Formats: sequence, structure tokens, C-alpha cells
Amino acid sequence: MGAGKRKKPILVPVDFSAHAAAALRKAAELAGCTGQRLLVLHVIHDPAEMPGYYGPVAKKKKLVRIEDLARDAFSDFLRKMRKDNPDLRPLHKCDELLVIGLPVTRILEVVERSGATMVVMGSQGRTGLDHLMLGSKAEQVVRLSPVPVLIVKAGQG
Repeated sequence: MGAGKRKKPILVPVDFSAHAAAALRKAAELAGCTGQRLLVLHVIHDPAEMPGYYGPVAKKKKLVRIEDLARDAFSDFLRKMRKDNPDLRPLHKCDELLVIGLPVTRILEVVERSGATMVVMGSQGRTGLDHLMLGSKAEQVVRLSPVPVLIVKAGQG
């Protein structure tokens, strides 16, 4: 394969949860088998949707833009993942992408733009009233994605 012909990536949207960590580990294992690269994505969304989402990072700083908080949280998440998983080589040379918008919309846009062959993402697996009220981002991606989607829960990584 020539220098200009890179294999298409496996897209891994992350939200810094245990489920996202499990999905990233699983995606790195798959990438190790297929020789694909990982494209790790975090979508910065309206903080009103999930209050406290960037809270652990925000406590260290005052009056910082949400993008900067998200970038710090993203870096911290990947640093910890690499430290905790030294043998997962694809994780140590993954591409990173930070975008702003609605998570499902932006994930699908990145699938199209990057040419990703699949999406590996974590899900809390809510059921019942929580699921009906909130909907599932993972379920929406599964329904709308033009490529296969693997859903991973924290206990499955």
C-alpha cells in the first residue's frame, strides 16, 4: 500500500465514560487485527444537555471556554487509556478529532467524511422510561449509519 493510500479508519466516538473506554479498547483490538487506524472522536455538545459533563476538568480552571475544557478532558481520557493499555498499539497511534455539534449528526458526518468502515461506540443500555425520554444516541447511530456499528458496554470491553 503506497504512502498516500491509508486504510480507512474505525471510528470510535467517546464521551469519557466507562462504556466509551470499553469501546475504545475493543476498537483497538479490532484495529490490531485488521491493520486499520483508529479515529477517536469527541463531540462537544450543549452543556445544558448533560450538566457536569466537563465538571471534573472545570474545577481546575476558571472562565475557560467549553472547547478548551473538552480538549483537556479528551487529552486526559486518551492519556489514561494509553497508560492503562500499553499493549494496544493502535491506541497509541490513533487519530483524534474534536468537533462541535449534536453528537449523532456529527458522528454520521465524520463517518462520511473519513470513509470509516465501521463505528465502535459505548452505550449505557438504558431501558424503559429513561430510554423513551432520552432516546439512545447509540441506537440512533445504529439506525442511521451507512456502515456497521458495534455497541460495547463497560463489562464487555
